[in-house]
Amino acid sequence: MHPELVPLLRAFRPITLAEMDGVKLLDRTDTKFVFNLHKLPQVLQSLAEHYKILEVNGINENRYESLYFDTPDFKLYMDHHNGRTNRYKIRYRKYVDSDLVFFEIKNKNNKGRTIKSRIRRDRISEMIEGRSVELIHQKAPFCPGELQSKLWVNYSRITFVNKFTAERLTIDLDLLLKTGEQELKFENLVIAEVKQEGPCFSPFAGIMKTNHVREGSISKYCFGVISLIADIKKNNFKPSLLTMNRVSNMLIQNQCE
Repeated sequence: MHPELVPLLRAFRPITLAEMDGVKLLDRTDTKFVFNLHKLPQVLQSLAEHYKILEVNGINENRYESLYFDTPDFKLYMDHHNGRTNRYKIRYRKYVDSDLVFFEIKNKNNKGRTIKSRIRRDRISEMIEGRSVELIHQKAPFCPGELQSKLWVNYSRITFVNKFTAERLTIDLDLLLKTGEQELKFENLVIAEVKQEGPCFSPFAGIMKTNHVREGSISKYCFGVISLIADIKKNNFKPSLLTMNRVSNMLIQNQCE
């Protein structure tokens, strides 16, 4: 958590999870930005007139835990790396502060849109079972039995909703990537994502331009695979990897015991 951000976040009008249901954006376009934490206070000061902020149990900075699945040869990752226009992510996600767990399938189609399907689950599991198996059969071209848990991606998220258009903005902090053998923590990296129904002006994108932050990033899952999995192909992601490491400024690597 970042107590130094609390006074800045109080300037925003709050919105509840129930109120945010009208802006689910399960079929959307995504635009990502990465920048260093030291820029965030200035960015937040520019956002309040345009966005409301999600508040869950009195908390604005909410914790997320996600467990991603892939095939033994990392086919889902390789589809991203190779620029395949129809690709998937498969994961469990826990919204820690609201104690909600979902099994989710994200499909980035050949029109550049992200379509997310999900079902409620009781807990995160290392296995894909029950109704999660049914969702894969319905929404993804994979055999559930060939998918393995590969990578934990945990972080804190601040979520904003545009006051005037169908747009969500997420700002992710304290990224923690974990496998069974090692972990990486990025304390000064900010990953922001604009999610919209269709192309329209985003105040946040304009603020990024003013702050000389260019659009572009790789997914947290792909970033984690590159960073933690030895001998994985990553040539096409090297520019993004260099950018993420450069803006992070402070990389801490620990071996799990």
